[in-house]
Amino acid sequence: MSDSFDNIKACVFDAYGTLFDVHSAVGRYRERVGDDAERLSNIWRDKQLSYTWLRSLMGRHADFWEVTGEALDYAMSSCRIDDPALRDDLLNAYLSLDAYPEVPAVLAALRNAGQRLAILSNGSPAMLEAAVQSSGIGDLLEEVLSVESVGIYKPDPRVYALASERLGVTAGEIAFQSSNAWDVAGASSAGLKVAWINRFGQVPETLPFRPHAELRDLGGLPALLQRNS
Repeated sequence: MSDSFDNIKACVFDAYGTLFDVHSAVGRYRERVGDDAERLSNIWRDKQLSYTWLRSLMGRHADFWEVTGEALDYAMSSCRIDDPALRDDLLNAYLSLDAYPEVPAVLAALRNAGQRLAILSNGSPAMLEAAVQSSGIGDLLEEVLSVESVGIYKPDPRVYALASERLGVTAGEIAFQSSNAWDVAGASSAGLKVAWINRFGQVPETLPFRPHAELRDLGGLPALLQRNS
């Protein structure tokens, strides 16, 4: 599969779950959340994603900050947690999520090798700007692209087309990296060359739109691209 990564002119990354650890928000307040911390974080993430898909299908778009707050409210209600101050702290923690440990070095190596780097994310522009600055990777990125430019969430093909349009390359000249299997399917369907960053050992989706490579984390990406340069 990896021999598909030739003639790559830009590396584009999903943000949440790929560059940034979405569970680090709850992890930061684990003691205050209590025994339901892991359950709360998982419900929050699941609802955050499902609300993006539902809003897209209903034609009722709201930006990712609003959706993230709605999902957190559902998760806290599910866990019987009524703590407005904790709710505010958890939501604000989404602005400074921890980057995965390998991220800065991998992006620097790719940039030094001449790759053009960008983010393509469901996040709102303000959310992405905060996360990028907090993690210190802003100087490595050429573009930080938000779905707000098209007003609909992944995996709508208009989102992936945004990367081609803004970077001035074809879909097949983009190496797209995501840890989210549904995002992998969407990007592959849209014609991008996709590396699935399967951080949690998930089974692949049973859809016809498969990744072109699978990595345990982003650490193997420079070598993957170098082999096909």
